[in-house]
Amino acid sequence: MKNVKQKTTSPGTVNRELAALSHLFSKAMEWGWLDRRPATIKRFKEEQGRITYLSIDQIKHLIEFAKQDQNAQIYPFIIIGLETSMRQMEILSIQRKHINLQQRTIYIPKAKGGSRLQPITQHLAEFLEGYLAALPKGSEWLCPSVAAKDGHTMDIRKPFRRVVIAAGLNPDEVVRHTLRHTAITHLVQAGVDLPTVKRISGHKTLLMVERYAHQNGEHIKAAMDKLEDRYQKIS
Repeated sequence: MKNVKQKTTSPGTVNRELAALSHLFSKAMEWGWLDRRPATIKRFKEEQGRITYLSIDQIKHLIEFAKQDQNAQIYPFIIIGLETSMRQMEILSIQRKHINLQQRTIYIPKAKGGSRLQPITQHLAEFLEGYLAALPKGSEWLCPSVAAKDGHTMDIRKPFRRVVIAAGLNPDEVVRHTLRHTAITHLVQAGVDLPTVKRISGHKTLLMVERYAHQNGEHIKAAMDKLEDRYQKIS
């Protein structure tokens, strides 16, 4: 495993494999196949790379070209991603029955961290109301696909890449998950507290969300300026 890590694979990828192996050991003990763990698994240290996210101007360009694209699902995919921080498959597997426009929520039965209610903006609720009305009657999925076994689009990589290039962005840096990074980063920059960001993004721990706070120096500086302003009143 060490040799694989050094030659071809990132520490993060190796750690995901080690986590799977650790889970297998746990299950084997739970089922009585093992009396104890056969080994202690030590994880590799992961470098925390800079998170790529879109600026407001880049978002505008991306949306503009998404509207013009031949794929009718790429625009709603991008809008939902930017306004909820939902992951790709969470978006593509949205069912009509899971959308509550009055409560402004989307139920996600198979989210990464378990099922959850995803809050949405008023703007997105209004967009979805119109989008759902335009879908074929009886359509169960938000992104239906007659070719897919499950009845909904499974991958939107090609149209997303096409729109990214049309918007003048780097397709190697701006990927589908960038929409999630963008939504979370802008929440943090807007001053939303981290527990609330965690609730919106569906992260399991605050530690995962703190990465976004650490990436935004200007936001932190602005917060410290506010503290300084308050203290000036009492000094």
